[in-house]
Amino acid sequence: MSDHRTWTRRNVLRTGGAIAGVSALAGCIGGDDSGNGSDNGSSNGGPYTVSMPPVGDVEFESVPETWATNNGSWADMGVALGQKPPEAVYLTSRYHTQYYDEIPDVSVDKSGMKALWGDGSLGLEEFLELSKDVDLFVNDPNFIIGRANGWKQEDIDQIASTGTPFFGNSIFSTGYNWHDYDYLSLYEAFEKLSQVFKQEERYQAFADLHDEFQSNVEEVVPPEGERPTVAIMWADASEMGSFSPYLIGEGTSFKQWRDLEVRDAFAETDVRDFHSTRGKVGYETLLEIDPDYIMFRGQEGKTAEEFQSAIVSKMEDDDVARELSAVQNDNVHRGGPLYQGPITNFVATERAAEQVYGVDEELYDRQRVSDIVNGDF
Repeated sequence: MSDHRTWTRRNVLRTGGAIAGVSALAGCIGGDDSGNGSDNGSSNGGPYTVSMPPVGDVEFESVPETWATNNGSWADMGVALGQKPPEAVYLTSRYHTQYYDEIPDVSVDKSGMKALWGDGSLGLEEFLELSKDVDLFVNDPNFIIGRANGWKQEDIDQIASTGTPFFGNSIFSTGYNWHDYDYLSLYEAFEKLSQVFKQEERYQAFADLHDEFQSNVEEVVPPEGERPTVAIMWADASEMGSFSPYLIGEGTSFKQWRDLEVRDAFAETDVRDFHSTRGKVGYETLLEIDPDYIMFRGQEGKTAEEFQSAIVSKMEDDDVARELSAVQNDNVHRGGPLYQGPITNFVATERAAEQVYGVDEELYDRQRVSDIVNGDF
């Protein structure tokens, strides 16, 4: 990538201290115009524009070659679009690349990937340094301001002034009060990123496969009266007995549970979502609700066997927890990722269908996923 770039000036519009729009000319001059065309007038290598709330219109001189992102949702989208993995994510531990083990000829080595939030904080200097090496930050700037200590709008402006624009929307959860702009569904966000990388045909191949997948999922969902109750929580092996509850919402991190139409065990109780209250639930409360299934987040780095040893065995040894129906019936499982893109969602949904409905058939075509990622679409 050349060190010589030409950039337009960015105009950052603020509403209530948050970005309402960012206009940028981005990408390395003379970069490879790879891809399968675009509806943005970029097929001849000229500038093209993609719009995304909250950053607004972002204009690209050429297709970004290197990038960084916030989490595994967007990282997975990039991989699905045939791109090199991102140079950095907030937390590499939450980008669960082991899901690609399910897909032939698709893998990601994250050993050299930078963790931007690796020391418990998000640093401005890290972003400024990284901006020298990447063409694009697929990060929601409002998430940074809203969730990282000490960040101000001026810091976002300083990063943007380096020539590496922001392009992202925090789609995984609808629980943040600062997110007062449109959310996007997984495939709406995926389509936006495909426009950035000029991979619309690859996106459409995934969208068609997803339509087939959704039909297969619908066929395995039992009648409404036969669907089990599911309690989704965050577990920490060092604090068993105190869990963060998640009500099934509209964010992309709940997509598999919405599509499987399970009954939310917390929905008709006084338990409130962790995002809104930062509250906890214990074994006594769980015993009152007694969900059919307990699904623990924060455990995706463990195998099923490691999860059994670290989490389930402790519940079986607890006088109250062992009375839970889910414990007695071996219905305590890993609850899927916070962050899922198109590939991850296939894997997570099929696993959830097996866990709660006993489905033992393949719900998506693994080889077809591989073919699309590797350019056969």
